[in-house]
Amino acid sequence: MKIKKKILAQGAEAKIILLKENKETFVIKDRIKKSYRINFLDEKLRKKRTKAEIKLLKKAAVIIKCPAIKEEEIYKIKMEFIEGKKLSDNLDDFPIEKQKKIFKKIGASIAKLHSRNIIHGDLTTSNIISKEKEIYIIDFGLGFISDKIEDKAVDLHLLKQALEAKHFKNSGVLFKIFLKEYSKNYESSNQV
Repeated sequence: MKIKKKILAQGAEAKIILLKENKETFVIKDRIKKSYRINFLDEKLRKKRTKAEIKLLKKAAVIIKCPAIKEEEIYKIKMEFIEGKKLSDNLDDFPIEKQKKIFKKIGASIAKLHSRNIIHGDLTTSNIISKEKEIYIIDFGLGFISDKIEDKAVDLHLLKQALEAKHFKNSGVLFKIFLKEYSKNYESSNQV
């Protein structure tokens, strides 16, 4: 079996590793040990956060497009690799009509998550991938379950801020399209 690994990113919480096994490609999210934390507390926290992310990914996968989980470990999640374009790096290069279509899909997807009380927690264009005519929401590491309107509003506010900061040229138009589609697809009566 031919295996190749490459670190794609390293954040404060985890390393993101690209894994090629024969002809398949995966992403591994490996929650890293924090030397400043007491050992048993660090282990407990990393285990709890990994379990919570797995739970959210599984719930989200039946509602929207997001990476499928392939394997679970105590501190690691092996997921499907979405070979597409990360919006944070590519959105501004797309024609405006394509940007609008993307934000319609994002509005519908986030409304469906929120209708089932799934809060993403880090809703930025860095965590959205465009692949062909679909969008995928990734990285539920800061996500949680909540029926509070305030928590849902924070998700939306974060996306608005990300648009204004990184994609300011069309941010107003794109956020309006997002909100219109979000409003159409949000169902407040659904529960987890």
